[in-house]
Amino acid sequence: MKLFNVEQFIQEFVTQRSVSLFQNDLKQHHEALSKEINGSSVLVIGGAGTIGSSFVKAILKFAPSKLFVVDLNENGLTELVRDLRSSVGYNIPNDFKTYPIDFASAVFERILKNEGPFDIVANFAAHKHVRSEKDHYSIEAMIENNVLKAKKLLDLLLEIPPKHFFCVSTDKAANPVNVMGASKKLMEEVILAHSAHIPITTARFANVAFSNGSLLAGFIERLAKRQPLSSPSDVRRYFVSPQESGELCLMACILGKSGDIFFLN
Repeated sequence: MKLFNVEQFIQEFVTQRSVSLFQNDLKQHHEALSKEINGSSVLVIGGAGTIGSSFVKAILKFAPSKLFVVDLNENGLTELVRDLRSSVGYNIPNDFKTYPIDFASAVFERILKNEGPFDIVANFAAHKHVRSEKDHYSIEAMIENNVLKAKKLLDLLLEIPPKHFFCVSTDKAANPVNVMGASKKLMEEVILAHSAHIPITTARFANVAFSNGSLLAGFIERLAKRQPLSSPSDVRRYFVSPQESGELCLMACILGKSGDIFFLN
C-alpha cells in the first residue's frame, strides 16, 4: 500500500508552495518572537484541533518553559502528544501537560488559578462549520462556545492577565452571511472590548487544507471506505496549509498590538 503524504500533496497541488508563505516573516521577526516565547509559560485551549495543534507546533520551534494544552477531544490530545514526541525539531518543555476538559468548567478555572498566570494564552476552541447551523439548539450551542465562553475566559484572565492573548477568528466574520460567521464577528467585538486591559489579538484566514472535518480530509475517509466523493460546483476555495495557519496565529499572538486583527495580504 502506497502511503499518502498529506503535507507533500498540499504543497504540490493545493497551495502550490514548497515553503511556508510566512517563511520570510518568521525569519525577519525571529529575534522578537524568541524574546517573547523563550522561557515563557503557555496555555493553548482547543489545542487538539488542526489550527490549535499547528499553533502548538509553531510555538515549540522556540523554547517555552511550560506548556498546557486543553481540549475536549481526548483522542486528539493523545495523538498530539504522540505526534510531537515522534517528530524532530520541537522543543517540548519538561512541564508539558494535556487536559481533556471544557475550558468553561470549574476544573479549568482551578487549573488557571493554581497553575497560572500564563504568559501566553491562545484560544482555538470554536464551532467552525456552517453545517452545524441545523436548528435553534445547535445555534445556541455555537453562540455559547464561540462567544459566551470566550467572554467568561477573558473575565477570568482579567484577574491574572497574560502578556499575550489570542483568539482565532475566521474570514467568514467579514460581512457574515451565516450564523457561524456572525458568531465569530460577535466574538471579535466581545474580546476586543477587553483590549484596553489585556493585550488581545485575533486572526482571519482562508480554509485550512485537510483540516479536521473539512471536505478534503473527508476525501481520505471516503477513499479508505470506497465511498463516492462529493464537492460543491459553485464555490471557489482559498487554502492555506495547516503549518501556515499555526504560523499566522503565532505571529498575530506575539507580534500584534492589542486590538489587531491579522489577515492574509
